Amino acid sequence: MATIYDVAKAAGVSPKTVSRVLNGDAPVNAKTAEAVRAAIDQLAYVPSNAARSMRSQRTGLIGMITGAISLSPGFEAAGLPDIYIVQGAQRVFAEHGLTLLIADTGNQAARIPELTQTFLEHRVEGLIHVAEFHQQIQLPPNPRQTHVVLANCFDDEGTPAVVPDDEGGQFELVKGLIARGHRRIAYLMLPERMIARGLRLSGYRAAHKAAGLPVDPALTITGALSDRAHEFDLLWDALDRLLSLPDRPTAICCANDKMAMRVYSILRERGLSVPGDISVVGYDDYRIITEHLHPTLTSIELAYAAMGARAADRLLRLIAGTAQSDEPVIERVAGPITWRNSVADLSQVVTPFQMRRNDQ
Repeated sequence: MATIYDVAKAAGVSPKTVSRVLNGDAPVNAKTAEAVRAAIDQLAYVPSNAARSMRSQRTGLIGMITGAISLSPGFEAAGLPDIYIVQGAQRVFAEHGLTLLIADTGNQAARIPELTQTFLEHRVEGLIHVAEFHQQIQLPPNPRQTHVVLANCFDDEGTPAVVPDDEGGQFELVKGLIARGHRRIAYLMLPERMIARGLRLSGYRAAHKAAGLPVDPALTITGALSDRAHEFDLLWDALDRLLSLPDRPTAICCANDKMAMRVYSILRERGLSVPGDISVVGYDDYRIITEHLHPTLTSIELAYAAMGARAADRLLRLIAGTAQSDEPVIERVAGPITWRNSVADLSQVVTPFQMRRNDQ
């Protein structure tokens, strides 16, 4: 591989002159500059960005550690692929002329310290850690004090983080169902180990409280476990318990769209129609599911692309020193609800009692 000294020798100039031509930081005679460029082309010389960055203390590199690439597609609770977080961040960095270096964990959390160290050795200006689902993590040591932002996760150390607004999202879904006349709303929850479960349950309860409605504990049941082999049996049992209630629900909130797809199947096997007999909503707005089910599925978007963009923007402000001191440690990003054909509007349904009153 050619060096700057080889270029200087071939052009008949000093290495300093070659450096001036490459960096454009000092005037060089046009004929001399042409000779240097010809030597560069002839020798296929590639300038050393590492040497430049050591002088300027800027590398233009951002590191990202993620499991989005190797994440097993069978991981049911993950919802939308978090590759959208990567894409959202990439667009922001590209607009600022920065290069994003991505390292995948291979679905092995033990690799995170090793990958972090590799990025630090390459003098990245900042680092984003992307988790496969909303969770709490513990970062490895950061001796260089490189700026770090977390996406889809948080820690106990006060590291800036961008996460989905799980509580707010479930609140808006249930609020919308209540506005459409539903008073018995079931919720098929995520596994207990998942952060989103508790947050969404809080949103579910808060929506009932805001509407002055009681929360029936019989309507909140775990609908998914980490053991996928028995998950369908668990979901079948959960639905059987809900449908066996004396006052069964008129709507079912599912923890994700994949679960909702299975609920459609089970309800159909039991001779029930959506939304004629019971309404169903999902979570994630995974459109390959929501737009292709019949009827199309109402769902709320997990705004992963927006989370990635927000995390990138926050990291850039930290690097530039323009971040505000009063910014919240954890930013929560909400997504829109798309109301489709899986929800019946019961608010206009006329009861027999109302019919009798209207006849009087």
